[in-house]
Amino acid sequence: MNSLQIMRQGKLQLGPILLIIFMTLVLVGCGTKDAEQTDKAAPAEKATSFTGKIGGGPTGGTFNTFANGMSIYVPKNLAGVKLSAVGSGGSVENVKRVSSGESDFGLCYAVDSALGRGGLLPKDENKYDGTMAMGFLYGAPAQLIVRADSDFHTAKDLVGKKVAVGNAGSGAAASAERFFRHIGVWDNFSHQFLGYSAAASAFKDGKIDAFWVLVGYPNSSVIEASVQVDIRLIDVGKDAVESKFYGAYAYIPVDIPAGTYGEGMPACSSFQDATFLCANKGVPTDVVYNVMKTLWSTDGMAAMVAAKKTFKTMTLENAFDGASIPLHPGAVKFWQEHGKTVPADLK
Repeated sequence: MNSLQIMRQGKLQLGPILLIIFMTLVLVGCGTKDAEQTDKAAPAEKATSFTGKIGGGPTGGTFNTFANGMSIYVPKNLAGVKLSAVGSGGSVENVKRVSSGESDFGLCYAVDSALGRGGLLPKDENKYDGTMAMGFLYGAPAQLIVRADSDFHTAKDLVGKKVAVGNAGSGAAASAERFFRHIGVWDNFSHQFLGYSAAASAFKDGKIDAFWVLVGYPNSSVIEASVQVDIRLIDVGKDAVESKFYGAYAYIPVDIPAGTYGEGMPACSSFQDATFLCANKGVPTDVVYNVMKTLWSTDGMAAMVAAKKTFKTMTLENAFDGASIPLHPGAVKFWQEHGKTVPADLK
């Protein structure tokens, strides 16, 4: 055998060896990349093609911020799913729209959801049992804002005054009516159904004496009002305790920290509702599961917090704390995979 034949034979034998080495390196590289991606974002399984709507809330509200953020983040990171945020009066309206299927997803307060499911919403005996919970987002404290130099020191001092209570159909308006009716003054002042931004503007212009929000703090509309007017928060927590409000409704006592709306402003006791992302019962299980896997991933939660710091309590640890209605089957699957026990009454 001459030297040329030996060289040719060597190349033929070396070729398969080089190919094996090359493919091994490619597979190892892909495996490493996939592992890094899994650790970072926990990609969801491929979801069924789905187009849906997310019920948000009034302009300037936290519901709106979350719905907009979700409508951008989820489709960008979950193939086959397209979502759009739609305007809404707020929680009560979302409970109704999600239940009927007009909205596929929506932000709803726990108290409104439970009352709606039981046919106990104000002047509405319909049972909205098509709305199902997915996961806890944040606590929404009641905040009653007045001018710092006013003579109003309790909610009862607002008798005969003009008070903005939130958009009609909103969770804020519903909670205000429950609270003020419970302490006996709802029919004794002029309640204005204004969204948060409109209320802040009316307050600055002296057209109303106080305004009520049910939202995470600090709220942009309250900050907006405080820029031009010195404000103070009414201690509604004291009124709630004295009137035994907590025995009538499942709200939770909470303290709004000192300095939330300016240096020197004292802490204020209040009560809060729990905000949940909800879904219509007809949304496919795999869609809800994959949407949750996308939103509650490390990157998903970080994206929501970047949209608004209020969403920092949207965590795997908080899961579905405070849920007042059954979880969607897709949510049950998701939380069980994360080691959470779902009680029988929430399935």
